Amino acid sequence: MDKKSILIFGVGALQKSLIARCKAKGLLTIGIDPCADASCKDYVDVFEIVGGQDYEKTLEVAKRYNVSGVITTATDKPLVMMARIAEVMHLPFFSVETAQWSTDKFLMKQRFMENGIPCAKGVLLEKVEDFEMTGFVFPVIVKPRDNSGSRGVKLCSNKNELQKAFAEAMEYTRKPSVLIEEYIEGQEYSIEGLHYDGKSEVIQFTEKTTTAIPYNVELAHKQPANLSEQQKNAIREVVSKIDKALKFENCPSHTELKINKKGIFVIETSPRFGGGNITSHLVPLSTGINVEDQLINIALGEKADTASGRKRMASGVKFLNLKEGIVEQILPEIKEVASWPNIVDFQHDLKIGMEIKAFKTGLDRYGQFIIQAKNREELDDLMEKYNKKIESFFVINKKAR
Repeated sequence: MDKKSILIFGVGALQKSLIARCKAKGLLTIGIDPCADASCKDYVDVFEIVGGQDYEKTLEVAKRYNVSGVITTATDKPLVMMARIAEVMHLPFFSVETAQWSTDKFLMKQRFMENGIPCAKGVLLEKVEDFEMTGFVFPVIVKPRDNSGSRGVKLCSNKNELQKAFAEAMEYTRKPSVLIEEYIEGQEYSIEGLHYDGKSEVIQFTEKTTTAIPYNVELAHKQPANLSEQQKNAIREVVSKIDKALKFENCPSHTELKINKKGIFVIETSPRFGGGNITSHLVPLSTGINVEDQLINIALGEKADTASGRKRMASGVKFLNLKEGIVEQILPEIKEVASWPNIVDFQHDLKIGMEIKAFKTGLDRYGQFIIQAKNREELDDLMEKYNKKIESFFVINKKAR
């Protein structure tokens, strides 16, 4: 009997783990990507170069291989296309309407407000000169409506900063406007969920550490988040409301929110899994559930199982955040990090002579280490201790002016 085939949208590093899980399930992996040199093109069984807006070519590939499901992770860009293909081929997925709401942060915000979901107030801005007409006061967040990974997202405290941030955000969008939001104080979290068979299920709560303002790039993720049961239940209710407002079905969700004294405020959501190793590593390590496997099951119209093998552990990822300058030396002890107790993964792409720049987006990372621990207390101790040791192995000199 021929293998079932699955169409994977995106064949970059973010999809590597998902591709591996599809192959482990015995599926014929068909990967499409607009980049001819996509980093994981040799990991899939079949690789096709397809433009992100090329509906006809995408549908032709899907039909040629008679795919049984469509799937992606950690990216919003192909969601509308995936929904269109799934609709035509009668595959399990969410609607085109849901995809459109989910890939335009302003449309998403409108759905939140119409359905009583607490969120930051926001307006569209086509020209910086019109800012005063919005009624907003500084500080404000500027962000593209249609991008992810913190690209083009910046906090502004005055008009000069707004002018620069607006221009930067416009470089990351295809829309004629950018989104201006009120700034919400508070600790940031992401919530990893699954939506299937009419159910909305939170799988794990992730606690985030981010860079200082004006950029808001993630430096670390920890699971489980330090939240009370009352807070977790309140978050579950919010995720359930999001599920209904955006009509999530046959999909995961990655919801970013903040909590402060006034309550819970949703920043944004997406019907796909989060990046930054949250899905590929942290959730399985902390819960025992391989959510990528469950997403594959959902994409194929099979039953998801989020009960078998459940465990209560802790996991975390720390992205290297070195001081700006030139890498002068990398100590040989760096080779031993991968064998340290509790280290699950360690990697970096730093070389002598390389310039270290400040983080502005999630693409500006130079390396990471991932830990599994018995509980949050042990995780916190190990992450702090290991981070200091690893950073000491890189000798950075200030860049000459």
